[in-house]
Amino acid sequence: MFAASVQTKRFKRGQTIDGTIVAIGPEVALVNVGGKGEAVLELDELKDADGDVEFGVGDRIQATVVSTDGGLTLSRKLIRGAATNRQLEDAFRAGLPVEGKVEKEVKGGYEVTVARHRAFCPFSQIDTARTTNPADHLGRVYEFRIIEYKEGGRNLIVSRRALLEESQRAGAAEVRRSLVVGAVITGRVASVRDFGAFIDLGSGVQGLLHVSEMGWSRVQDVSKVVTPGQEITVQVLRLDEDGQKIALGLKQLTADPWSTIHADYAVGQVVTGRITRLAEFGAFVELAPGIEGLAHASTFAPSGRKDEWSKSLAVNTTGTFAIQSIDIEKKRIGVAPVTDAQETEAVREYAERQDTTPAPAFGSLADKLRGALEPREQ
Repeated sequence: MFAASVQTKRFKRGQTIDGTIVAIGPEVALVNVGGKGEAVLELDELKDADGDVEFGVGDRIQATVVSTDGGLTLSRKLIRGAATNRQLEDAFRAGLPVEGKVEKEVKGGYEVTVARHRAFCPFSQIDTARTTNPADHLGRVYEFRIIEYKEGGRNLIVSRRALLEESQRAGAAEVRRSLVVGAVITGRVASVRDFGAFIDLGSGVQGLLHVSEMGWSRVQDVSKVVTPGQEITVQVLRLDEDGQKIALGLKQLTADPWSTIHADYAVGQVVTGRITRLAEFGAFVELAPGIEGLAHASTFAPSGRKDEWSKSLAVNTTGTFAIQSIDIEKKRIGVAPVTDAQETEAVREYAERQDTTPAPAFGSLADKLRGALEPREQ
């Protein structure tokens, strides 16, 4: 009795274990599950559809613990559906899954056959999301949990949703444990919003890919970058302590354009840029994807009123700008608009000095100026 007591403490109801059949009697079989104790399994559990015993002494089997009262009682046919009334009650009390077939749609839900018993599954309990077409579940065989057991098994209410949510919670915990800052993972776009997109990382765990982390260039329309259902690879940027809030990034998987800016731009260089937005203090100008400069309001031609400098400008138009300052550490570039007269004068000076060896920076400037003087699309 002491050995049996110690044995039962090692296992919990609902736990799936492996064991070896050590004896087969007229009604039950004994299964060695390790240690000195043995578990009991009804002989019917070892029979096939024709009623023949399909296992013998020495065979390994997998079964579920349905009771630990006075010893271990196992079941291996609950999931397969061939269960007795007592086994169904054990499954109800232990919260074990049972197999059932969705037979037909009835008022408020479905009629489900579980071990030759009729059970009822409400519409709300057939899935985690309500289906738009209830007929999609007809004829399907699912695992259910018995949530109500009355009248000796004649009145059964089952839920598939309970098992799905339990599995999802376990999977979600595993997903969160596996996440670390800097990890590159694959997910699927769950939904798209103006401020970004929610990415499903598995088991219902979602992270936020903010619009500012989608590209080095400013993203104006999230839907042009990602679409619902799209598979996407992202990087984990931040995690809160319990992993409930997950910040993701997409642009981090490509090179930062600022890492090579020292080779591409220099103070005094003239470049073509596109105005991306206007602010009270100046205009932001995109020089290349991910590289934006600021043309201060004071650099534009003065007008009669202080606030009228921007009235001749429009977002998405291009123009020629001279680089005034570069701060790589702060990722800032100061630019100023260049007039046609200034461009012509710079090219004239370059032509007069063509017999001399120009400095690399001036040569780059002249090339840019020459390109700037060519007709541009408006």
